Amino acid sequence: MQPSPLDDFILIMSEPAKIGLAISLFIIMLSVALSLRLSHFTQVKDNPKPFFAGVIAQLIGLPLATFLLCIIISPHPTIALGMLIVACCPGGTVSNLLTVLGRGNGALSVSLTATSSLFAAFMAPITILFWISIYGPTAVLLKTIEFSVSEFLVNTFVLLAAPLTLGMIAQSRFPNAMNKISKPLSLIAFLLLFVIIGIALYTNWDGFMKLGLSTLFLLVGFTVLHNAIAFALGLFAALLSGANKYDRRSLIMEVGIQNSGLAIVIILGVLSGLGGAAAIIGLWGTWHIIAGLTLVAIFRAQDRAKS
Repeated sequence: MQPSPLDDFILIMSEPAKIGLAISLFIIMLSVALSLRLSHFTQVKDNPKPFFAGVIAQLIGLPLATFLLCIIISPHPTIALGMLIVACCPGGTVSNLLTVLGRGNGALSVSLTATSSLFAAFMAPITILFWISIYGPTAVLLKTIEFSVSEFLVNTFVLLAAPLTLGMIAQSRFPNAMNKISKPLSLIAFLLLFVIIGIALYTNWDGFMKLGLSTLFLLVGFTVLHNAIAFALGLFAALLSGANKYDRRSLIMEVGIQNSGLAIVIILGVLSGLGGAAAIIGLWGTWHIIAGLTLVAIFRAQDRAKS
């Protein structure tokens, strides 16, 4: 592989910023736990085929498709690392909003987000480690940064599972109080995350500019391609399960919209802030909203054409 500007690009973050990242992730997962309801999982009984198709596509299909994509296009190892981490993250609440805007099945979307979030809290560290370990370039990359498997598993598990468990216990004991603080808590977490990422971008702006336009265009190209495959995988899962129009839109959004906020926290807080990975995740977080809103416009146009 030819030398790349990404070889020596590491995002610089202060210790207070790293602590802020950990706090924001803790609050995000806590708010997820506080928002969970048994009704979110009724789709298992009421709409099993699209539900399980969505779960399989998101938890297994997308990481596998990303792994195969990396083999085909051979991106820089740090870019591949970011792509694999995004693919292993759960769907985010943005997918629920875009599903509703696109007139899809909101209940199915929420059920899939809740399921993937629960899975991610306890299994994401293992799935991330699995995929980045079996892809050769990222496996070699981990050795160059003195990556500790045990430290990664423990730190990521604590960051994800501890607040989720705490939130579920608090929700069961003090439901009325927890219901009141759930949405404000989620807003605080995302605002904090937004501020920290903004500070990191400002601090590392010169480093980004030194990458050059060709590298930046390459990052954008990989992001668009990867996200398009995620949306296509959601459509494939919907068609395979015989989903109706509304369920189909939910699956497309749920697989195509990932929790990039969680991914950026993992790469910056746990995996040394490798520049290519952080850049691809940050671009994904912007692009998937643009692509999702474009699909919303297409779905609504289809409805108008048929009315």
